[in-house]
Amino acid sequence: MSAESLHDSAVATLEAWTAPSPEQDSLRHTYRAFLDAAAQACLRVHAPGHLTASAIVFDAGADHVLLTLHPRVGRWIQLGGHCEPNDATIEDAALREAREESGIDGLELAGLAQLHTHPITCSLGVPTRHLDVRFVAVAPPTSDGGLPPITISDESLDLRWWPVEALPADTEGTDIVALIALGHRMLAP
Repeated sequence: MSAESLHDSAVATLEAWTAPSPEQDSLRHTYRAFLDAAAQACLRVHAPGHLTASAIVFDAGADHVLLTLHPRVGRWIQLGGHCEPNDATIEDAALREAREESGIDGLELAGLAQLHTHPITCSLGVPTRHLDVRFVAVAPPTSDGGLPPITISDESLDLRWWPVEALPADTEGTDIVALIALGHRMLAP
């Protein structure tokens, strides 16, 4: 595991991904150019910007989605965050973040759904840009068919399962709705 393997995995993941739209394909090319230009593009030490990894988590039936009320963003969003030097792959980073922020063991990635770039002042304390690589994750089924129990981390103000058809009001018209729709289509039988 190294920053190099993380970087190489991000390149390979983006190369293998078939983007769902021309806009997403354009972002894919932008991310590839960014990775080519910066050896530490996956790590937060790269202050001008860095890749982050996130996951929109669905229950086993894909009827509910798990969202966190992010303290810095102030809205309900997917789980995720910074890649760490000990993450072997971009996928590992997304799974680690989702597990840490949900308390759910056994999450499985279903694939890359979306790319999203946004300005933010992150843990470095300076304005930067996050180039988020957004995956779809599925929680394991529970023995009683209910929603898996969750644990709110210290990185969240709140954490809740939401019916896919009844999302929180502050998600209307946002990229989160598009991410959930993409994920739901990816999981459709």
